[in-house]
Amino acid sequence: MSVSTRAVMTAVLAALVAAASYVQPRPLPLVAAAVVLVVLVALGWPSLLRLPAPGSTRVVVALCGIGGAVATYFTQGEPVLRHLPIVLAGAVVLAFIAQMLRRDGRPQLTESVSGTVAGVVAAIVTSGWIAAARSDAGTALVVTSAVALAVAAAVSALPVRGWVALGISAVAAVVVGGTAGTLLPNIDTVSGLWCGLVAGIVVGALHLLLERLPARGARLAGLSASALPVAVCGIFVFVVGRMVIL
Repeated sequence: MSVSTRAVMTAVLAALVAAASYVQPRPLPLVAAAVVLVVLVALGWPSLLRLPAPGSTRVVVALCGIGGAVATYFTQGEPVLRHLPIVLAGAVVLAFIAQMLRRDGRPQLTESVSGTVAGVVAAIVTSGWIAAARSDAGTALVVTSAVALAVAAAVSALPVRGWVALGISAVAAVVVGGTAGTLLPNIDTVSGLWCGLVAGIVVGALHLLLERLPARGARLAGLSASALPVAVCGIFVFVVGRMVIL
């Protein structure tokens, strides 16, 4: 999968998150969008990192990511993400159980366990989008961040690499985030700039990281690489909402 194709898919997924935040009853459609992101990350994660026993890794990552989204949706009161550590602890146990059930001699055991847990973390933090939608800024926060993320992803398809690509993505996202923050209600320009900065850095940093992985061009790995920036950005959007807006 080419860089431009992955960039387009990332932008489309970010637009899906933004659209889901507007649909009633909130934030249930956003939970569905989070589940889509989790499934895409899980499908290609073993291929992206070249992990053994890909089937069990996909199951563990998908189950724990969906579990985190469901737990966040049903959590009442504050802190809204208080059950995620329990989900993560259960994920670590599942990762070890999956290794115990292997019948291939367990080659690359350390890489498989650590890679599975890393995939679980990437999937679980998708719940940040759901938590962000339940903040005071709510829809405006999610839309501003998602639009900035989509623009940063589109810019990452430009024929530049390395730190230059990261800087361009960050600048473009900051401009778009600030503009969206100015135009949307319940959020201001400064908060929009912060949302754009976070989205741009996440997209640029992951683009810089993923371009070092030789397997990123494979079809399933490309799906995971496309969904990863949107999934990971969720928790950072929630943090921005709590530290800057609230």
